[in-house]
Amino acid sequence: MTLVQRVRQLFRYAAVSCVATGLSQIILASLVATRTTGAATANVIATMAGVVPSFELNRRWVWGRTGRRSVAKEIVPFVLLSATGLALSTLAVWGTSRWADAHGLDTTWRTLAVQAANLSAFGTVWIAQFVILDKVLFRHRHHHSPALGVASVVSG
Repeated sequence: MTLVQRVRQLFRYAAVSCVATGLSQIILASLVATRTTGAATANVIATMAGVVPSFELNRRWVWGRTGRRSVAKEIVPFVLLSATGLALSTLAVWGTSRWADAHGLDTTWRTLAVQAANLSAFGTVWIAQFVILDKVLFRHRHHHSPALGVASVVSG
């Protein structure tokens, strides 16, 4: 992959992250500000809402994968990556909301603190997730053909 292609791919990955994060942040802020649920539950709901668009946009637009999705090679690993971010962010959001409540932060500051905790947790796994998606999940697989004696690139 050329440098220009890699930069384009990183730009697309960042754009997908902005879409998924934007959706999640709107839901998180709404649920936390209205106290519809606890902060940790709000984080789970908000994160889950962003997983499907993130998967599809990353798969198709960032890595150019089309065709049938592999449950074992794509969906399950993506869900596990998302679950890692979810676990870290839920812990951060839970702790931050408890801290905000203990310090009497008003609704606006409490909501902003919880959102910052969510963004910080996901930010720490953002680069690692790109590498894993690129090198493991959506990588081009090289298969050696003994009859031809050459390696061929196949998506799958």
